[in-house]
Amino acid sequence: MSVVELVEHAPAVSVPLPDDAARALAGARVVDAAPDPDRPGNWRLRAGSKVGAVVVPVPGGEPVTVRITPKVPIARLFFLLGYGLNPRIWRHGEVDVAEHRDVLPALAHAFERQVERALGHGLLLGYQAVEERATVVRGRIREAEQIRRHFGATLPVEIHYDDFTRDIAENRLLRAAVERLLRLPGIRGDVRRRLMHQRARLADVTPLRRGPSLPAWQPTRLNARYHQALHLAQAVLAGASVEHAEGRLRIDGFLFDMNKLFEDFVTVALREALTGGGRSCRLQDPHHLDEARAIRIRPDLVAYGADGRPRAVVDAKYKAQRPEGYPDADLYQMLAYCTALGLPEGHLVYAKGNAGHTAHRVRHAGILIHQHALDLDVPPVGLLAAIDALAQRLVAG
Repeated sequence: MSVVELVEHAPAVSVPLPDDAARALAGARVVDAAPDPDRPGNWRLRAGSKVGAVVVPVPGGEPVTVRITPKVPIARLFFLLGYGLNPRIWRHGEVDVAEHRDVLPALAHAFERQVERALGHGLLLGYQAVEERATVVRGRIREAEQIRRHFGATLPVEIHYDDFTRDIAENRLLRAAVERLLRLPGIRGDVRRRLMHQRARLADVTPLRRGPSLPAWQPTRLNARYHQALHLAQAVLAGASVEHAEGRLRIDGFLFDMNKLFEDFVTVALREALTGGGRSCRLQDPHHLDEARAIRIRPDLVAYGADGRPRAVVDAKYKAQRPEGYPDADLYQMLAYCTALGLPEGHLVYAKGNAGHTAHRVRHAGILIHQHALDLDVPPVGLLAAIDALAQRLVAG
């Protein structure tokens, strides 16, 4: 299997690649791909903000694996991921991924370790509602179904009962995530063996069916040992994977979108820092720009005072920056948010690039737009300290 190594937002790389495979990568929006005019048979591939690994089959040849490495350290990526999923669990520690350099092996290792901690004392049991047809009564009879289906006959009986079982949402999510990771490329042999061991532990759990939604679970004291594993399982299963059919070729793999990871981290961390003292925050809060309520806007975060009125608006932007500074389009977007919300200031938050904090006062409007930069290279404690300082600035403004 040939391997193409790319780096997030790095210059394009020229690689020999069948046309169908290159078009499939472009069609799935994994990378930007264009024929190399200087080298016939080669394609110029450029990674954007998606990181991870995918496999593209090549008719009559070996599959091609494309690995995209993030610019931030792997441990930092997993801190951003974990904090965005649940800040109360991930605030004081990082996932144990220090030995890994690539995203997918690190994810598989981290998830397997969390599953081991979750299942180390046995599988969690819980009550599962069951509706079935039986020859003996258990629980209660579903009278309406009995009449509708059996026209007054006494057997079989339509019944409903609560079964104390391993076949609960928590275990089904873990099994599905284990199986998903076992199908993906680039997982180290020892990690793959441990994942197979976890799959054997979960063998009696009903597999998930393909569908638009995952089974719901609620964090409780009883399933506390499962919490970290379940949050990672949701990251594995909920839209982070790539399965894309393009023509005759089917891409399979796993990608994180750094845009979403950064946005989730910034908004969740600011919400944690700002909530309290009568304040509240809403993420992706819908509003309208115009009086006719025809033009919808959805800022990443809006902070509200005790009186319910907007007090601050924030948009997170993880993107490659222009040599001369931040993109102008972001300023126009924030101006629209401030105008619609009646706020004198707005805040754009970027991953640190080639500019620090700047502020622009809009002519004839008096609105001040701040552009902040977070340095993702600093340890989690320093990153959260920067978020706290930014939150204080929002409150002061």
